[in-house]
Amino acid sequence: MSEKNQRNKSLSRHRVLVVSILCLFAFCLLAQKPQTGTSAKQDGQKSKVYLLHADLLRKDARVPDAQVVVGNVVFRHDSTYMYCDSAYFYNQMNSFEAFSHVRMEQGDTLFLYGDRLFYDGMSQIAQMRMNVRMENRTTTLLTDSLNYDRVYNLGYFFDGGTLMDEQNVLTSEWGEYSPATKQSVFNYNVKLVNPKFTLTSDTLGYNTATKIANIVGPSDIWSDNNHIYSERGIYNTQTGQADLYDRSVLINEGKQLTGDTLSYDRNLGIGKAFHNMVMTDTVNRNMMTGDYGYYDEKNDYAFATRRAVAIDYSQGDSLFLHADTLMMQTFYQNTDSMYREMKAFHKVRFYRQDVQGVADSLVFSTVDTCLTMYKDPVLWQKNQQLLGEQINIYMNDSTIDWAHVINQALSVEQIDSTLYNQVSGKEMKAYFKDKQMRKVEVIGSVRVVYYPMDSDSTLIGMNVSETSNLDLYLRDQKLERMVMKPKSTGTLYPMTQIPADKKKLANFVWFDYLRPINKEDIFNWRSKKAEDQLKKNVRGPVELPNQHLFNKKEE
Repeated sequence: MSEKNQRNKSLSRHRVLVVSILCLFAFCLLAQKPQTGTSAKQDGQKSKVYLLHADLLRKDARVPDAQVVVGNVVFRHDSTYMYCDSAYFYNQMNSFEAFSHVRMEQGDTLFLYGDRLFYDGMSQIAQMRMNVRMENRTTTLLTDSLNYDRVYNLGYFFDGGTLMDEQNVLTSEWGEYSPATKQSVFNYNVKLVNPKFTLTSDTLGYNTATKIANIVGPSDIWSDNNHIYSERGIYNTQTGQADLYDRSVLINEGKQLTGDTLSYDRNLGIGKAFHNMVMTDTVNRNMMTGDYGYYDEKNDYAFATRRAVAIDYSQGDSLFLHADTLMMQTFYQNTDSMYREMKAFHKVRFYRQDVQGVADSLVFSTVDTCLTMYKDPVLWQKNQQLLGEQINIYMNDSTIDWAHVINQALSVEQIDSTLYNQVSGKEMKAYFKDKQMRKVEVIGSVRVVYYPMDSDSTLIGMNVSETSNLDLYLRDQKLERMVMKPKSTGTLYPMTQIPADKKKLANFVWFDYLRPINKEDIFNWRSKKAEDQLKKNVRGPVELPNQHLFNKKEE
């Protein structure tokens, strides 16, 4: 045999020896696995249920697998003690059935009472039946069927139950309660009764420590003064504070507040709505919208901002009014002198099919049902325009009764694209009937540019007049006749001989570019052109005769 063959044989024996050692090592490991598995099984075994005491222990052929124990029976499983008058003890199954005056105590915080109990030591689930009462410090749960899971420290009922704490009583068809977290969940015909309100729901979470209810389904909260509807949110039953989502609704004495997010304080009576806010007054048939709303129900005060709109729908045609901020205040509440004011601040624009207007600010008071437009107000009705330094509009059942234009009053009626009837004066009073202007009284420094017509509506010419007082009578939104006081002859120019400088009064302006054209256009603020601004009437102090004598005396 060659040296090479001998070397190969030697290597083969070496490999066999190595493989044999590895196999022996693997066999040792395999031999150890059952022992390790047995140890793990022993470590994972459930603790045993012990029978600590009974006055009598016997066997009964009717329950061959159980020991019958009677009188002052006491069981223990870990740190939990269970008491009863009698029981079937299934020692091999690590469980028992208990009867009469059943009581289960876990530490010094959880007590469970009932007429019957089946306890499984393997699953650590206690099934208590009939006249069940669970007590956890200041919380009591009443039902006829309760399962309590000691592993998860959770009790749940499924055949109707009542949970009570210091402030609230909750009932539902199905529910669960955790003594450790104090959290409970209720389903089906849920009702929470509090001395100040009642909450009904389909699904509700409630924490007995924080007194906070978690709304996760269609829910209604009723109290003496208001009603809340929400499908998602939290409600603190102790403080009365709520944060509600998903278009929740707050209703108070005919007023309704809705928003994507709603914050409410029951004690203060304050509600706040964020995003897509709608505040509706179903009694007076009006509403406010915006991206933020605030309502104080105790003081009957509200305001809206961020694309705020006030809508009056008491008449057949709704009026839409926009401003940077809208506010509603109530004065002398609950007295015979009570009245309300609605205020609109900055960049006011409103639209209704029969009337439109713009102003810097606006106030409406129920004292005299007067709507006052401040700073550069303009009012339109069809082809007619009214403007001045201030316009007071007196309402009758949400329609215009009459309007008072104060200082630099100007009335313009558009005939066509180039011709306008014009009247100016110190002040002007316009009277309406059936939503149409029927008469206008112009007082002080009256100037007129008027185009009379014959019976077939053909223009005769242009009349230019000046007087102290003027009464205008209109029919179907057209000037029918005028009466001047004192009588003024004026000048009538034929249509072909009208001087260019006489066609328009000195303060004439036609604000068609400011006029809202529809309810969406109220958001588009347009400022007056510089050349169209009113020049304010400013009167300086009048010096009295011999004023210098008084000035010397003061010195």
